Formats: sequence, structure tokens, C-alpha cells
Amino acid sequence: MNLRLEENLAAIDDKLSQRHIDLDPAGYFIIYLDRDAGLICAKHYTNVIDERGLAVDPETGKVIPARGKVERTHTVLYTGRTAKELCVKLLEETKPCPVTMFDHAAYLGREFVRAESALITGAEYVQD
Repeated sequence: MNLRLEENLAAIDDKLSQRHIDLDPAGYFIIYLDRDAGLICAKHYTNVIDERGLAVDPETGKVIPARGKVERTHTVLYTGRTAKELCVKLLEETKPCPVTMFDHAAYLGREFVRAESALITGAEYVQD
């Protein structure tokens, strides 16, 4: 891919990453790679959305920060060798589905593809 096109595409993604998104009341996911096992991993955490639109810990009522380390226990760990395998497990086979918003499902699909690419190429993966 030519460098200029790659830079333009990166700029579009960077700008879109700054937009406001509503949080899924069903919870959120922390995505990472287990390179030794060759897996894409997604830990699911529950949350409640308060009147300000912020995610709060259902047990403590404290706001869950978007950045930094948070000490919480995940409810489920989902794993897959490919983005498609993980999407099928999470969005089609899990009942009830832990994702209740279409934009959240689309985001997860994009992140799983990025994670799969990093797993294949050996590149670093950092969740957006």
C-alpha cells in the first residue's frame, strides 16, 4: 500500500476514534492476545450505565475509568483463533448475547480483525 494512502486511512481512523459513543449496558470487553496459545481473547465485564451515561461497577457503584488499570473480575473469557470464530462464539452462540448494541458489535468485529492481524504478523496489538 502506498504510504500516503496508509497515512490518510490512519488519519480517518484516528479521527473516528475520538467520537462519542454510548456505552453498552450489557458490559464491556478487554481484548488481548495469548500468543503462546495462538488465541484472541476477550474478557467480558458487567457494568451499569448511570444517568450521566458513565459505566459504573454494579457491585460498588463507582465509575469505571476509561484509561488506566482497573481491578475487576471478568464474568466470562471468550477465545478464538480467528476474528470470525470469536464473533460467532460471542454474537451467535452465546445466549443471551453479551452485546446489546449494534455499534458495540461492529466495534468488537473491527477489534477482533485487528487482533487477528497482529497475531498473524507478530505486530503489537493495543485495543482502540
